[in-house]
Amino acid sequence: MSHRISSDVGAQETDVTNETSLQHHSEAPYIHKVGIPPKQNLMQEFTATLKETLFADDPLRWFKDQPQSRKFIIGIQSVFPILEWGRHYNLAKFRGDLIAGLTIASLCIPQDIGYSKLANLPPQYGLYSSFVPPLIYAFMGSSRDIAIGPVAVVSLLLGTLLHNEIDPAKNPNDYRRLAFTATFFAGITEVMLGFFRLGFLIDFLSHAAVVGFMGGAAITIALQQLKDLLGITKFTKETDIVSVMRSVWGTVAHGWNWQTIVIGVTFLAFLLLAKYIGKKNRKLFWVPAIAPLISVILSTFFVYITHADKHHVAIVGKIKKGVNPSSVKEIFFTGTYLAKGFKIGVVAGMIALTEAIAIGRTFATTKDYQIDGNKEMIALGTMNVVGSMTSCYIATGSFSRSAVNYTAGCQTAVSNIVMSCVVLLTLELITPLFKYTPKAILASIIISAVVGLIDIEAAILIWKIDKLDFIACMGAFFGVVFVSVEIGLLIADIEMAW
Repeated sequence: MSHRISSDVGAQETDVTNETSLQHHSEAPYIHKVGIPPKQNLMQEFTATLKETLFADDPLRWFKDQPQSRKFIIGIQSVFPILEWGRHYNLAKFRGDLIAGLTIASLCIPQDIGYSKLANLPPQYGLYSSFVPPLIYAFMGSSRDIAIGPVAVVSLLLGTLLHNEIDPAKNPNDYRRLAFTATFFAGITEVMLGFFRLGFLIDFLSHAAVVGFMGGAAITIALQQLKDLLGITKFTKETDIVSVMRSVWGTVAHGWNWQTIVIGVTFLAFLLLAKYIGKKNRKLFWVPAIAPLISVILSTFFVYITHADKHHVAIVGKIKKGVNPSSVKEIFFTGTYLAKGFKIGVVAGMIALTEAIAIGRTFATTKDYQIDGNKEMIALGTMNVVGSMTSCYIATGSFSRSAVNYTAGCQTAVSNIVMSCVVLLTLELITPLFKYTPKAILASIIISAVVGLIDIEAAILIWKIDKLDFIACMGAFFGVVFVSVEIGLLIADIEMAW
């Protein structure tokens, strides 16, 4: 009985299927005709491609059908975004920016003193570069999370390229002037890229090459700190790993200072532990942020009361007090150093720009808002042009400080203003207190900061995705570590062109 019922059902289903099939065959198929696009001549194709490349976002759309007064306001707001979002600013947002600004200030002050050493400049210039540029960026930048100031990689690159032209020990005045000249042209380069909407050129710099270059630069920076961490007085001026290790082990018998080693290694362990705690528990973000300042305070107090500086423990010494002096007249606008400053500025400016744009895009994606890459370039360039005239060297977005800024709950770029104000107070009131700060502490702070630039996970991912990209990554890495920063950068540029 059940077998007969199932047979009947199957027969009915077959009939329905046959009917549907006949119905589909009886209907004529519908064909959608696509029109052929009008043929364009060479000039029209070039114009269309140019418009799609440079003006895909139609930047002038906000000005359409607007009265003249409104167009003026929109124009001002496009140059200074703070005038737009500032209208909606409130006390709740300021509370978050205040906490974030104070937190990144406690991190940036000791870092800036150390980074200026990488650029072969006196320590006050690192602080200068965290006062004026962040203020300019806060008014012109579109990122809510990026923290502005000197960074390790750009400081090392600038110091290396400048040292190839002028010895800072023999001719500190011209060296400083060349640093301001390079900063000026780095800013001009960034402004021009943004003004002519050439931001897409940054995208041609391969991610693999950047990962390799950053990792190699981090290793090189850490190796350079062994001089101050071990208390070595005679140290190589080369940056490759072979020369550095030969210099380190060649002085092990009589060149190391055990008091310096104790101070440096102890606080390095403290800084790495603080970073580990902050990574494990995001609520304790303030621990790694404030750890460098605590290290500076404790080590400075220890050296002062024990007179460790009289036992060959190298100290920072006197830091010039006061705000940024004008440096407009110190920039080389003529002479043989003009071309050298231009060349160094273009190279360092491009690397600084790449780092800042990468940071801005990362946090914008995380918080689900957009930044205008071309406006960012103009903001970053303007702050460096103004910075070059106010005794600053190249500043950009910092990975470590931006991460702390984001974790601390920043809401807007006002956190940069808060940080800048704290640095101003430091320059006016506190710089004499850094006199007895041991250089070993600055070395420890720099080493702990650059560890995060070595992205092993990214390198492994590159290996899995594209073996040729991995070769480019390793080429840039080994070029920096075993030869020089310039060679590593050259390999990265060759890979970009290829």
